[in-house]
Amino acid sequence: MFSDKQKPRNMNEIGGQPNRIEKNTRIKGDIVSEADFRIDGKLDGNLKTTGKVVIGKDGLIKGKVECVNADIDGSFNGELIVSDLLSLKSSAVIEGTVTVTKLAVEPGAAFNASCSMKGRGGSTASSSATSSSSGFKSSFGSSNSGSEKAKAS
Repeated sequence: MFSDKQKPRNMNEIGGQPNRIEKNTRIKGDIVSEADFRIDGKLDGNLKTTGKVVIGKDGLIKGKVECVNADIDGSFNGELIVSDLLSLKSSAVIEGTVTVTKLAVEPGAAFNASCSMKGRGGSTASSSATSSSSGFKSSFGSSNSGSEKAKAS
């Protein structure tokens, strides 16, 4: 009934092996993968994955990133599309446009981006946000009324 031999796992079934771009490595171009990515070097181009993207403290991406989840400790400049959770660590620097479902921002992170958040029903709420070590500032606009400004420290 039980066998000592295990069936070999197809890499596509488990999302493939994680990929890593090491510190002091620069890549220019586009990357498409089904596996997780960790960037500790620099990527000038686009990255599309069905996994998680981690940008390390010394990592930098300039371009478009599409992924399921992202943890950012380094720098990002461009268009970021995260279908689930975007987590910004305290040393993160984000510039550009961001589309997320869930967003977590640690105090100290710089979030200088136009942000669209998708709700559970697929609806989106847009905001322009600026965050720095002094606090989080955000302005939300809606089509029904002018705009509301919120500031939390």
